Formats: sequence, C-alpha cells, structure tokens
Amino acid sequence: MGHDHAHGAGIKHRGRLTIVLALTLSVLVLQVVVALWTGSIALLADAGHLLSDSFGLVLALGAIAIAQRPGPQRSTFGLHRTEILAAGANGLVVVGICVAIVAGALSRLGDAPEVDGWPVLATGVVGLAVNVVGLFLLRAGAEESLNVRGAYLEVLGDALGSIAVIISATIIVLTGWYLADPIASLVIAALVLPRALSLLRDAGEVLLESSPRDVDLDELRRHIETVDGVVTAHDLHVWTITSGMPVMSVHVVVDDSVATIDDVHAVIDRLRGCLAEHFDVEHSTFQIEPAGHAESEPHAHD
Repeated sequence: MGHDHAHGAGIKHRGRLTIVLALTLSVLVLQVVVALWTGSIALLADAGHLLSDSFGLVLALGAIAIAQRPGPQRSTFGLHRTEILAAGANGLVVVGICVAIVAGALSRLGDAPEVDGWPVLATGVVGLAVNVVGLFLLRAGAEESLNVRGAYLEVLGDALGSIAVIISATIIVLTGWYLADPIASLVIAALVLPRALSLLRDAGEVLLESSPRDVDLDELRRHIETVDGVVTAHDLHVWTITSGMPVMSVHVVVDDSVATIDDVHAVIDRLRGCLAEHFDVEHSTFQIEPAGHAESEPHAHD
C-alpha cells in the first residue's frame, strides 16, 4: 500500500538552469576566442570545462523535461530515472575533459609557448563573475536535486578554474613566466576530477538501488517495530528513484489485535506518521502479515 509519486526535485529549478546555461554558453564562446588568440591552454582548459558545464546543463534540462512526461505502461515509476542517467553521463564527460586537459598541459611543460596575459586576465575575471552568478542561482536547487547538484558543482569548479586562470595570467603579466599557463591547466583538472568521480559514485548508488546514505536501516526497522500493533518487520528495502524521491517497502508482522481491515488501516496510518516524522521517506509500501506468515514465505531478503 502506498501513495502517488511526486515529480523529481529538479523540475522547479528548470528556469534557473536555463539562465545559467545561457550565461555559460556566452562565456564559453568568449574563452574559446581569446584562448585561440592568445595561445593560452589554461583558458582553453577552462573553456573545455565550460563545455562540459553546458553539456551537463543541457542533460539536466532534458532529463527534467522527460521526467515530467508520463512513462510507458511498463515504466511504473515514470521516467524520473532519466535525471540520474543524465548526471552519470555528465560525470563521464567531465572525466574525459580532464584527461584531455592533462595531456595538453604535459605536452607544454617542457617548452611553454608565449601567452598574451592581459586578454587572458580580463577573460578570467569575466568568467569568475558569471560563475558567481550561476552559483547564486543554483545554490538552493543543489540541496534538493542530484542533477542540479551536478550543475552546481561544475559551476563551482569552473569558478575555481577561473581563479586559476586569473592567477596564471597575473604571473605572466608581471613576470613573463609562461610556464604558469600549463600549470594552471593542471590545477583546473585536479579541481574538476574529484567532483566528477563523486558525481559518478552518487549516480551509481542510485542506479544500483543502494539505500540512501542518510537512512539508517537498523534505526528505521526499530522505529517500525515500536508502532502499536506491530510485532516485527522484515524484507525492508529503501532506495531512491531520483533526487528527492526515496522509496521504501517492508513486510510488517502484526499481532492478533489487528483483526479487521480498519485495524490494518490504523496500523498503516501510524507507520506512515512515524516515517514522516523521523525519516525522509514518504513513498512507502507496507505488506501486512499475521504472526507466523513470514515462516511460510519461500524466500526472505533480510
């Protein structure tokens, strides 16, 4: 027994994601033009990260749009998992970008070409300003949606990348030490890669239907078993459909006082109230069983 499944948490942040995408694409074009003009691999690396940002934002917006559509009859949870698939694809793209950045930077460490520092510095400042605006727009959504969180972390990483570009360009302007440019690109890659791997890990956990990190299964079982009329609980499963949609199913053994359908409804109401109060699990399914029924089941998962 359960209730209707709500839309994923990313839907209400679609407008802000669209604004951030437009800003990101604008800075991306500027960075590519200036990188090709000046020969700065650090700026090109930051542009590559912006490209991954843009791709991730497009995936996020596409996943949100698909998630709102009714799924085919066999997709009983709708298409909400597209958000997680998009987040995973986003992480893979960022890892690929990092590999390309490192390869290009290493090839320049032995003989760093000259770079015109002033245009690079100005472009880095513009990029940082846009990143700050993007972080402000996505901050609230990052707490609610894995997909928005992925976009937020990318913008945060790019802000750090812009700072690295600004520092390297300043060093070049003041000292003429051109090696600062490929070193800055390696710093950008080092900042981006851990976030990409973290995003891949989180998306993988959802796809593997692991229990959410903030849900203690033993504590959850103890709360269920303290509800009036409940003897014990088994076959407890908690997983996540998409960000903001934790789901639980459990077999609940009740005592002999639960004898009518009204008694069963009362137990279910108490169970749902307990979960709503102590855990972030609102989508729940309870199988109510009389004492001794579990022994007749062919297989238990606990």
